[in-house]
Amino acid sequence: MTYSIVARDKETGELGVAVQSHYFQVGPVVPWALAGVGAVATQSMVNVSFGPLGLDHLRAGYTAEQTLKALLAGDSLPESRQLAIVDASGNVATHTGSKCIPAAGHHTGDNFSVQANLMEKDTVWDAMAAAYTNTKAPLAERMLAALDAAEAEGGDIRGKQSAAMLVVTGTPTGRSWEDRIIDIRVEDSAEPLVELRRLLKIKRAYQTDEVADRLEEAGDLKEAATKREEGVALAPELEELAFWAGLQIAINGDVDRGTQLIAQAVKKEPRWTETLHRLVAVDRLNADVAKAIESRLTTESWRH
Repeated sequence: MTYSIVARDKETGELGVAVQSHYFQVGPVVPWALAGVGAVATQSMVNVSFGPLGLDHLRAGYTAEQTLKALLAGDSLPESRQLAIVDASGNVATHTGSKCIPAAGHHTGDNFSVQANLMEKDTVWDAMAAAYTNTKAPLAERMLAALDAAEAEGGDIRGKQSAAMLVVTGTPTGRSWEDRIIDIRVEDSAEPLVELRRLLKIKRAYQTDEVADRLEEAGDLKEAATKREEGVALAPELEELAFWAGLQIAINGDVDRGTQLIAQAVKKEPRWTETLHRLVAVDRLNADVAKAIESRLTTESWRH
């Protein structure tokens, strides 16, 4: 008893699923995706096996439509199931069984499908489709717009409880743990979509910081520091990102600006200063830089 979206981004090839339900821990049940293969949403009297089995069929070369038919042919209750599949080529196939609890239905479009059951209104899936197609943003944010539109139309008649989003890269590496670029879940919340949006913002901040890691490894310390500050700007409440951004900037030579950012972390958690000592102990930080930072942190101007 859920609303969800499966989609492929035509520009990047990313594949994704996003879902909200009045159900504890919807994340391990409904959304399934594998880079270079496809994405599946299985719901309504959910047959969880449709997720992994659907991906197996797609990986074996079945299209979305062929996979849908194969899964339903082997099921004992197809009339009670709702299932949506998008393959790596953007083909879409969706099924809403005749015994799914109303309001139930789906709307398929170019490289995407939205589907819902046990909704307050039968306008939910069309509203989701409109929101998705009219939102100009990366795939994850467009899928979240579709979920927000469903909730605005009344959503699940029972209310709301959990939500999840899974996005995999459009350029698979063969290492599934790296290809899963967004995997966020809200297990139990009074406002699961609000929390999902907050988690997505945090994920975007950490993704920016990961770009900085790669730049640092490549020796581009100046650009790495710039990227770290971009991450801090996306989620200024995260003292972790502020600390490491400040440290990078201080190491690059701007100790004053670096200490400003580190002070944000220390203000929230004073033990961040001990991290400086431990980094020195394992040769991750020059002792003179650490002393310069600590000297500034102890002055009155840095504490406020």
